[in-house]
Amino acid sequence: MEAALPAWFEITSFVVLLLILAADLVLAYKRPHIPSTRESALWVAFYVGLALVFAGLMLWQGSVDHAAEFIAGWVTEYSLSIDNLFVFVIIMARFSVPRKYQQEVLMVGILIALVLRGVFILLGAQLIENFSWIFYLFGAFLLYTAIRQAFEKHDDMEETENGVIRFLRKRIAISDTYDGAKLRTVIDGRKVFTPILVVFIALGLTDLVFAIDSIPAIFGITQDPFIVFTANVFALMGLRQLYFLLGDLIDKLEYLHYGIAFILGFIGVKLFFHALHVNELPFINGGEHVDWAPEISTWTSLAVILVAMAIAVVASLIKIRVDARRSPAIEQEPSESTPAE
Repeated sequence: MEAALPAWFEITSFVVLLLILAADLVLAYKRPHIPSTRESALWVAFYVGLALVFAGLMLWQGSVDHAAEFIAGWVTEYSLSIDNLFVFVIIMARFSVPRKYQQEVLMVGILIALVLRGVFILLGAQLIENFSWIFYLFGAFLLYTAIRQAFEKHDDMEETENGVIRFLRKRIAISDTYDGAKLRTVIDGRKVFTPILVVFIALGLTDLVFAIDSIPAIFGITQDPFIVFTANVFALMGLRQLYFLLGDLIDKLEYLHYGIAFILGFIGVKLFFHALHVNELPFINGGEHVDWAPEISTWTSLAVILVAMAIAVVASLIKIRVDARRSPAIEQEPSESTPAE
């Protein structure tokens, strides 16, 4: 069993991460603007670099296993967070959120995601500590999620969200127009909520769905709550800037969801094998551990995750290029076939 990280290191990490998030929140609200591609790229590179530095500190204060588990967990959560951006794009477009104020809205969505994931991490850690059979449930759930990820579209979430929004509009006074990034405004001398409230609730519902999906996935890589939480924090940091960096491209990464589905399925199988390895259920192997069940190492998991994401992204970029070449040819065909007058 690997040694625990020093308590001072964990406490200091939480304090520093909290300060970084607070600074990011202040920046988003003090300077509402549309970030340029260069600005977004620099911020994304900064947060990615920060995560790698943190992995190096874990290697220094802990072990190679600590660092490897963090990187594998961070990459997994980052992949799922990028998938989260697909839905954020849909929400922003559906509610016509002014682009200038999307930074603040995204920051609130990210903070909601952090709180929800924190709650699920605490619950997951307690379940794992007391019930080893929970790995079977986590594995089965991830396999189900992988199938859903591969064959369902993000638009399928809209029906549930629209139901909640209709319920709200019937019971709460909500204006039809935005007033900057304000949550409430005054119309005809009466205080009413702006559509920002509806956007926040839509983001919250989305975050809840993704938290339920992502936490079992990272517990398939590590059961250390500190690594699980910090990997989630680093995955969500810089997500706001990544949203503006990728822009319309994110909706064109057509095969990304297949890569994510493969990763979820792989971790689901890994969890199932781990459940067999620590089995205590009486109706499976007489309640004894299943010795033949393989333990997939963290390094193997990391390699599979990176390769799956790389293949999905490269395949999507190739398709974008092929479609771009094909479009001019399709546009020229009608003019070429038109008979001369």
